[in-house]
Amino acid sequence: MPVFLLDKNLIFPPVEQAIEGGILAVGGDLSPERLLLAYREGIFPWYSEGEPIIWWSPDPRFVLFPDELRISRTTRQVLARKIFDISFDSDFEGVITRCASVKRRRQRGTWITEEMRDAYIELHRLGYVHSVESWREGRLVGGLYGVSLGRIFFGESMFALESNASKVALVTLVKVLKLKGFKLIDSQVYTEHMEHFGAREIPRGEYLTLLKECLRDETLKGSWNNFDDYTGV
Repeated sequence: MPVFLLDKNLIFPPVEQAIEGGILAVGGDLSPERLLLAYREGIFPWYSEGEPIIWWSPDPRFVLFPDELRISRTTRQVLARKIFDISFDSDFEGVITRCASVKRRRQRGTWITEEMRDAYIELHRLGYVHSVESWREGRLVGGLYGVSLGRIFFGESMFALESNASKVALVTLVKVLKLKGFKLIDSQVYTEHMEHFGAREIPRGEYLTLLKECLRDETLKGSWNNFDDYTGV
């Protein structure tokens, strides 16, 4: 089955036409309109510097249901000790920049290219992309960011400069999203890290049904700074 080459038209092929592994199409652009359309159809961009934009819709899909969140004893202890101060949307550019620059095991370079960074900063400005920050003594030491549409949060990346900093940000996010009525956190592809928190694979067809249900709800567009009031949950 061929991989589709996108042009300037805002359209994607049906996700069922993705090749094995999940690649659906290449090309196009990272305009806000195309990115939002992609997420609404169960598609996301993922590529490295020097490659064309690659659009994915993997089967199965790796997701976390808020009710299935698992918190280890160690993370519970860190939460109880209140080592980190957690905020929402207070330093998005700091979070995405560190996500792009922090070195990771068994990974060379980053998939957060300058083009990707600029695109998600624009989506943040428009109120669709949000960050969660972990602070210690006034220093940004961990965090994550992702796209929010309806009552689904599409997790994109996280980083930690200190042990447990990103874990506390993630747990706080999931707890707050649950209070806000979110039904699903999309982790996109399998990672051992997210599996520890209860994420699991589901068939793409089931994911698309859930996605459609989540998109029926109103998007909580704009800054999530007011979510700071819930960080003690």
